[in-house]
Amino acid sequence: MDRQNETMPCGVCIAPGQFAVVPRDMPQTAPKGWVLVDTASVGICGTDYHIFEGKHPFLEYPRVIGHELSGHVAADAPGWAKGQLVVVNPYVSCGTCHACTRGKPNCCMAIGVLGVHRDGGMCTRFAVPSGNLYPADGLSPRQAAMVEFLAIGAHAVARSGVAKGDLVLVTGAGPIGLGTALFARLAGATVHLLDTSATRLTAARTGFGFDAIFQPGQTLPAPDGYDVVFDATGHAGAIEAGFAHVAHGGTYVLVSVVKDQIAFSDPEFHKREMRLIGSRNALKADFETVMAALRDGRIDAAKLESEVLRLDALPTRFSELVANRDSIIKVIVDFSTKGAA
Repeated sequence: MDRQNETMPCGVCIAPGQFAVVPRDMPQTAPKGWVLVDTASVGICGTDYHIFEGKHPFLEYPRVIGHELSGHVAADAPGWAKGQLVVVNPYVSCGTCHACTRGKPNCCMAIGVLGVHRDGGMCTRFAVPSGNLYPADGLSPRQAAMVEFLAIGAHAVARSGVAKGDLVLVTGAGPIGLGTALFARLAGATVHLLDTSATRLTAARTGFGFDAIFQPGQTLPAPDGYDVVFDATGHAGAIEAGFAHVAHGGTYVLVSVVKDQIAFSDPEFHKREMRLIGSRNALKADFETVMAALRDGRIDAAKLESEVLRLDALPTRFSELVANRDSIIKVIVDFSTKGAA
């Protein structure tokens, strides 16, 4: 076979509601400073569901999805040996803008997130800047594919300054909220969870030991408010309601992003001397925090894994996954399985 003309299957969201496996040319070379990676595992997340539904604010179709990625280095490259298992940081930054030069590439002014702003890794092979790869020693490929979504929660917790003994509320018990809750608890906080879904709350309790779980309308056992509130709902109304749960001197961290304008009472905001923090993506240090927690068992990746699929099964399953997202923590597409790629 002429490898220059070799094709590979790619999971493409062609338009809202349309997902297919489409052949694309397989890359044989990478730009200078970039590395070819053979995909091992890909996690499906809420962003992918929003892309399928046509609700993502920063996306053009068609798009190869996939930003929760692990893989093997496809060829020897400076600093990398062929076959090395890696975690992929999907946030491709410019390196020169104001944010990048201040050590904040996660909010680069020209960021290109794999699977969102540019094609992602739901394919056999892709290229990524060398600095966006982290050795995944001690992890399995499926564990490594979970690092990115957990790193978002770890970053939010690091941004918040959560400390031992703090009382924390996480609104939204989906995968991002659950990851945030896990790292807040590892920081020594007492964590309460609030969600409209009884299914998600039950999963958080039975799978991860979060006993303080509540639905809207129930009285929260924090009459003075919470030291830190994290929003991971992706819902404007829930974000606005969250301001009232922040204690005087407390912090409100917006982990989720919505298209809407957010309104709040300025007198209440100032009266409480509240801190309002946006948290976007994650930094290398957050990825390392997550990998360490997975390696030493402080976070059990097996409990996060809802189902493992092959790529060729995904077109017929995508709508079902979107519809049943409340009962799903993390679906992994495994490219090592025969027929997966």
